[in-house]
Amino acid sequence: MNMNNISFNSVSKRFGNFQALKNISFSYDGNGAIGYLGPNGAGKTTSLKILVNLIRPDSGTVMINNINVTKEPVMALKKIGALIETPLPYPYLRVSESLSYVAELRGINKKDIENRIEYYSKKLALPDLNAKISGLSKGQRQRVVFASTLIVDPEILILDEPTSGLDPFERKLFRDVILELKKEKLVFMSSHLLSEVSETCDYVVFINNGSIKASGNIDEISSSFNIKKVIARFIENVDDMMIDKIKNAGYNVSSYDKNSVIIDFDGSDASRARILSDLVKIGNVIYYDVVGSQLEEAYISILQGNNK
Repeated sequence: MNMNNISFNSVSKRFGNFQALKNISFSYDGNGAIGYLGPNGAGKTTSLKILVNLIRPDSGTVMINNINVTKEPVMALKKIGALIETPLPYPYLRVSESLSYVAELRGINKKDIENRIEYYSKKLALPDLNAKISGLSKGQRQRVVFASTLIVDPEILILDEPTSGLDPFERKLFRDVILELKKEKLVFMSSHLLSEVSETCDYVVFINNGSIKASGNIDEISSSFNIKKVIARFIENVDDMMIDKIKNAGYNVSSYDKNSVIIDFDGSDASRARILSDLVKIGNVIYYDVVGSQLEEAYISILQGNNK
C-alpha cells in the first residue's frame, strides 16, 4: 500500500487587488479522504489549481509526496488524478474515445484501457460508450470526466466540488467510489456540502477568506461542538397555547410552524432528555431530534471565528 502526502507551506496568491490565499499552511500524510471545506470564494479552487500547477503561488511551496510541485511538476504530478472546475471533454468524441484518449496520453496499454473502461462504465453507470459527448447531459458528462480521472489509476485524487449539480443517484455513485478509493489512496476534495464531507472524509481543513481557520480529524473536530437546537413534531397543531406551555416550562422557542417547534438548549444530553420528557406532557410527540449536525456547528462556529 502506497502512503501519500501533500503539504502547503506558507502559500500566498494574489490576483490584482484580490488576495486569494494568505500564507496558508497545512499537511496530511497517509491515505484516506481530506475534506477542504469553505464557502464559495474562500480560496478552495485557487489552492487546488496551485496544487496541480495550473497556477503558481506568489510565495510559499506546495509539495506532493515530498516533491516541489512548482520546481518539478512532471515528477510531482506523475501519479495524480485531478478534476478541477469540471472540464468539458471534446464534444465530437464518443465516450469510449474520450476515455481512451486520456489513458493513452498517460501511457496506459491498450488492454488495460479496455478493462478499465469496462470497469468504470459499470461503476459509474456511464452512458452508452458509443454516445457522443455533445449529446450527454451535464451529469453524464461529469461522470465521464470522473471516469477519465480514475482510469489512469492515480495514487492521489484531487477533486474540486465533484458532485456540484449532480442528482442524488449520481452523488451516491461518486460517494461510493470515493469511499472505496480512500482505502488505498489519498483523496483531497474541496466542497461546501457538509453532508458530502461527513459521509466520505476522515480529515477536514476549514478555509475562509483565503486563510486556514482549522484542521484536524473530522470526528475529533465535530465532537467538540454540541448541537444547540432540537426539533419536536406533534400529532396536533402547534398553537399559541402550546407555545405558552413550552415557554412556561422554561424553554426558549426558536421557531415553530403548524406541527413542529424548534427549541434552543445548551447542547447537553441531559438537557435534551429533559426537554423531551417535558414535551410529552404538553402534547403527543411523534418525532424528536437535534437540528443539523456537529460538523455543521463546527463549520459555522469556525468560519465565524468562534472556534475553540
